[in-house]
Amino acid sequence: MIVGVVAVQGDFAEHIAVLKELGVEIREVRLPKDLEGIDALIIPGGESTTLRRLFDLYHLTEPIASLAASGTPTWGTCAGMIMLASKLTDDRPEPLGVMDITVARNAYGRQTDSFEADVEFPKLGKEPFHTIFIRAPAIAEVGTDIEVLGSLADGTPVALRQGNLLVTAFHPELTKDTRFHRYFLSFVNSSNEG
Repeated sequence: MIVGVVAVQGDFAEHIAVLKELGVEIREVRLPKDLEGIDALIIPGGESTTLRRLFDLYHLTEPIASLAASGTPTWGTCAGMIMLASKLTDDRPEPLGVMDITVARNAYGRQTDSFEADVEFPKLGKEPFHTIFIRAPAIAEVGTDIEVLGSLADGTPVALRQGNLLVTAFHPELTKDTRFHRYFLSFVNSSNEG
């Protein structure tokens, strides 16, 4: 199994560290050729307008959208979630349009408004997952065939799945808890079996 991690901007190193801890083979994705032969892809958090500009600059936009749309397990965290959305409440950046959700950028305010919360995700087991939100986006609308994996106390969904696609508004890679990464890797195993 080879997991690609988009490594053009943002906190890709933290995802790589978790995957290494789990014994997974990793490939840093900076150019379209880096996507060849990977079994899954993670688009990390960062700054979404910069991420989109770099996707365009390095000719990654179309290949990543095609990969995600064709069934390759793809996970977007924070800015990565913005990139995978079909629509944004803002007019920029233009998302890849692969997941049937509408996302609001910086929905919780500025860096100083970042927060943490313990959230229950039944798919991960009984113990709540400690979530870290940094200038986080919010899921404004959820389309059809979307599974809500967990929500904040006010009911706002913070993790969703649509088939091979996973998005989290928070940063699981900044915790010591590897359950979300292991959950995502289970997509790869099930797609290889199917």
